[in-house]
Amino acid sequence: MPLLLGLFGGTFDPPHIGHLILAAEAHAQLGLDRLLWILTPDPPHKQDQPITPLEHRLAMVKLTISNDRQFELSTVEMDRPAPHYALDTVKIIAGQNPAADLVYIMGGDSLHDLPAWHRPADLVASLHFIGVMRRPGDSIDLPELEKIIPGLTAKVRYVDAPLLDIAAHEIRRRVADDRPFRYFLPPAVYDYIVQHNLYR
Repeated sequence: MPLLLGLFGGTFDPPHIGHLILAAEAHAQLGLDRLLWILTPDPPHKQDQPITPLEHRLAMVKLTISNDRQFELSTVEMDRPAPHYALDTVKIIAGQNPAADLVYIMGGDSLHDLPAWHRPADLVASLHFIGVMRRPGDSIDLPELEKIIPGLTAKVRYVDAPLLDIAAHEIRRRVADDRPFRYFLPPAVYDYIVQHNLYR
Protein backbone atom coordinates (compact mmCIF):
# COMPACT_ATOMS: atom_id res chain seq x y z
CA MET A 1 0.00 0.00 0.00
CA PRO A 2 1.40 3.42 -0.94
CA LEU A 3 1.76 6.01 1.79
CA LEU A 4 -1.21 8.41 1.79
CA LEU A 5 0.16 11.91 2.24
CA GLY A 6 -2.14 14.90 2.86
CA LEU A 7 -1.22 18.44 1.80
CA PHE A 8 -2.72 21.18 3.96
CA GLY A 9 -1.65 24.63 2.79
CA GLY A 10 -2.29 28.06 4.23
CA THR A 11 -1.02 31.45 5.29
CA PHE A 12 -1.53 30.44 8.95
CA ASP A 13 -1.64 34.03 10.22
CA PRO A 14 -2.06 32.81 12.94
CA PRO A 15 -2.57 29.04 13.02
CA HIS A 16 -5.55 28.40 15.31
CA ILE A 17 -7.70 25.70 16.92
CA GLY A 18 -9.89 25.54 13.81
CA HIS A 19 -6.89 24.61 11.65
CA LEU A 20 -5.97 21.83 14.08
CA ILE A 21 -9.49 20.39 14.21
CA LEU A 22 -9.88 20.45 10.41
CA ALA A 23 -6.44 18.87 9.95
CA ALA A 24 -7.24 16.13 12.48
CA GLU A 25 -10.61 15.39 10.84
CA ALA A 26 -9.02 15.24 7.38
CA HIS A 27 -6.31 12.93 8.68
CA ALA A 28 -8.83 10.57 10.28
CA GLN A 29 -11.63 10.59 7.69
CA LEU A 30 -9.38 10.32 4.63
CA GLY A 31 -7.17 7.63 6.20
CA LEU A 32 -3.99 9.66 5.79
CA ASP A 33 -0.64 8.38 7.02
CA ARG A 34 0.77 11.89 7.43
CA LEU A 35 -0.44 15.44 6.90
CA LEU A 36 1.99 18.10 5.68
CA TRP A 37 1.28 21.68 6.78
CA ILE A 38 2.49 23.78 3.86
CA LEU A 39 3.16 27.37 4.88
CA THR A 40 2.56 29.80 2.01
CA PRO A 41 5.02 32.71 2.28
CA ASP A 42 3.37 35.14 -0.12
CA PRO A 43 -0.18 34.09 -1.12
CA PRO A 44 -1.18 35.61 -4.49
CA HIS A 45 -4.80 36.12 -3.38
CA LYS A 46 -3.75 38.24 -0.38
CA GLN A 47 -1.50 40.78 -2.11
CA ASP A 48 -3.73 43.65 -0.98
CA GLN A 49 -3.49 42.93 2.76
CA PRO A 50 -0.69 43.03 5.31
CA ILE A 51 0.75 39.63 6.20
CA THR A 52 2.78 38.87 9.32
CA PRO A 53 6.47 38.26 8.55
CA LEU A 54 7.22 34.68 7.58
CA GLU A 55 9.57 34.06 10.53
CA HIS A 56 6.68 34.58 12.99
CA ARG A 57 4.19 32.45 11.05
CA LEU A 58 6.78 29.68 10.71
CA ALA A 59 7.48 29.75 14.46
CA MET A 60 3.73 29.61 15.22
CA VAL A 61 3.11 26.65 12.89
CA LYS A 62 6.00 24.77 14.50
CA LEU A 63 4.49 25.42 17.94
CA THR A 64 1.04 24.36 16.72
CA ILE A 65 2.03 20.94 15.39
CA SER A 66 4.99 20.09 17.64
CA ASN A 67 2.99 17.70 19.86
CA ASP A 68 1.33 15.67 17.11
CA ARG A 69 3.32 13.05 15.22
CA GLN A 70 0.73 12.76 12.43
CA PHE A 71 1.48 16.38 11.41
CA GLU A 72 4.65 17.62 9.73
CA LEU A 73 5.84 21.00 8.48
CA SER A 74 6.70 21.33 4.79
CA THR A 75 8.86 24.25 3.65
CA VAL A 76 8.35 23.41 -0.04
CA GLU A 77 6.87 26.84 -0.82
CA MET A 78 9.34 28.72 1.36
CA ASP A 79 12.27 27.05 -0.42
CA ARG A 80 11.51 28.48 -3.86
CA PRO A 81 10.60 31.87 -5.33
CA ALA A 82 7.02 32.93 -6.04
CA PRO A 83 4.60 32.39 -7.67
CA HIS A 84 3.65 29.28 -5.69
CA TYR A 85 1.23 27.31 -7.84
CA ALA A 86 -0.37 24.26 -6.24
CA LEU A 87 0.60 22.13 -9.24
CA ASP A 88 4.31 22.93 -8.78
CA THR A 89 4.06 22.25 -5.05
CA VAL A 90 2.43 18.87 -5.71
CA LYS A 91 5.09 17.94 -8.29
CA ILE A 92 7.94 18.77 -5.89
CA ILE A 93 6.37 16.82 -3.00
CA ALA A 94 5.68 13.88 -5.36
CA GLY A 95 9.36 13.91 -6.32
CA GLN A 96 10.39 13.96 -2.65
CA ASN A 97 7.94 11.12 -1.81
CA PRO A 98 7.90 8.79 -4.84
CA ALA A 99 6.16 5.99 -2.92
CA ALA A 100 3.29 8.22 -1.74
CA ASP A 101 -0.18 9.00 -3.09
CA LEU A 102 -0.96 12.69 -2.58
CA VAL A 103 -4.22 14.09 -1.22
CA TYR A 104 -4.80 17.84 -1.50
CA ILE A 105 -6.93 19.35 1.28
CA MET A 106 -9.03 22.41 0.39
CA GLY A 107 -12.16 24.24 1.42
CA GLY A 108 -15.40 24.21 -0.54
CA ASP A 109 -14.73 27.80 -1.62
CA SER A 110 -11.42 26.74 -3.18
CA LEU A 111 -13.10 23.86 -5.02
CA HIS A 112 -15.64 26.33 -6.39
CA ASP A 113 -12.77 28.55 -7.64
CA LEU A 114 -10.63 25.65 -8.93
CA PRO A 115 -11.20 26.43 -12.66
CA ALA A 116 -9.36 29.74 -12.10
CA TRP A 117 -6.29 27.99 -10.63
CA HIS A 118 -3.11 27.43 -12.63
CA ARG A 119 -3.58 24.36 -14.92
CA PRO A 120 -6.38 22.86 -12.79
CA ALA A 121 -6.83 19.73 -14.93
CA ASP A 122 -3.14 18.85 -14.54
CA LEU A 123 -3.38 19.47 -10.79
CA VAL A 124 -6.39 17.15 -10.43
CA ALA A 125 -4.70 14.47 -12.57
CA SER A 126 -1.58 14.58 -10.37
CA LEU A 127 -3.53 13.86 -7.15
CA HIS A 128 -4.82 10.59 -5.70
CA PHE A 129 -7.86 12.52 -4.55
CA ILE A 130 -8.94 15.89 -3.12
CA GLY A 131 -10.28 16.25 0.42
CA VAL A 132 -12.90 19.01 0.49
CA MET A 133 -14.07 20.64 3.72
CA ARG A 134 -17.55 22.04 3.27
CA ARG A 135 -18.51 25.36 4.83
CA PRO A 136 -22.02 26.71 5.26
CA GLY A 137 -23.07 28.68 2.22
CA ASP A 138 -20.32 27.46 -0.11
CA SER A 139 -21.79 26.82 -3.53
CA ILE A 140 -20.35 23.73 -5.20
CA ASP A 141 -21.91 22.59 -8.47
CA LEU A 142 -19.83 19.48 -9.06
CA PRO A 143 -21.50 18.51 -12.39
CA GLU A 144 -20.75 22.02 -13.71
CA LEU A 145 -17.14 21.85 -12.47
CA GLU A 146 -16.80 18.40 -14.08
CA LYS A 147 -17.58 19.95 -17.48
CA ILE A 148 -14.67 22.35 -17.05
CA ILE A 149 -12.28 19.89 -15.37
CA PRO A 150 -13.08 16.36 -16.58
CA GLY A 151 -12.21 13.69 -14.01
CA LEU A 152 -12.73 15.98 -11.02
CA THR A 153 -15.83 14.26 -9.61
CA ALA A 154 -14.06 10.93 -9.19
CA LYS A 155 -11.30 12.62 -7.16
CA VAL A 156 -13.45 14.57 -4.66
CA ARG A 157 -13.89 13.22 -1.12
CA TYR A 158 -15.86 15.37 1.32
CA VAL A 159 -14.60 15.77 4.88
CA ASP A 160 -17.35 16.15 7.45
CA ALA A 161 -15.75 18.67 9.78
CA PRO A 162 -17.37 20.31 12.82
CA LEU A 163 -18.80 23.75 12.17
CA LEU A 164 -16.27 26.21 13.61
CA ASP A 165 -16.68 29.91 13.14
CA ILE A 166 -13.01 30.63 13.74
CA ALA A 167 -11.02 32.66 11.23
CA ALA A 168 -7.51 34.05 11.40
CA HIS A 169 -8.68 37.53 10.36
CA GLU A 170 -11.17 37.55 13.25
CA ILE A 171 -8.41 36.59 15.71
CA ARG A 172 -6.18 39.38 14.35
CA ARG A 173 -9.06 41.85 14.75
CA ARG A 174 -9.70 40.68 18.33
CA VAL A 175 -6.04 41.21 19.23
CA ALA A 176 -6.04 44.68 17.65
CA ASP A 177 -9.27 45.62 19.48
CA ASP A 178 -7.97 44.27 22.80
CA ARG A 179 -10.74 41.67 22.99
CA PRO A 180 -10.34 38.11 24.36
CA PHE A 181 -8.59 35.75 21.92
CA ARG A 182 -6.72 33.23 24.09
CA TYR A 183 -9.04 30.24 23.57
CA PHE A 184 -9.05 30.41 19.77
CA LEU A 185 -5.40 29.33 19.78
CA PRO A 186 -3.08 26.59 21.01
CA PRO A 187 -1.60 27.89 24.31
CA ALA A 188 1.93 28.12 22.90
CA VAL A 189 0.72 30.25 19.96
CA TYR A 190 -1.20 32.55 22.31
CA ASP A 191 1.97 33.00 24.38
CA TYR A 192 4.02 33.66 21.24
CA ILE A 193 1.62 36.37 20.00
CA VAL A 194 1.68 38.11 23.38
CA GLN A 195 5.46 37.80 23.71
CA HIS A 196 6.11 39.27 20.25
CA ASN A 197 3.27 41.80 20.41
CA LEU A 198 1.79 40.62 17.10
CA TYR A 199 -1.39 42.00 15.48
CA ARG A 200 -1.55 45.12 17.65
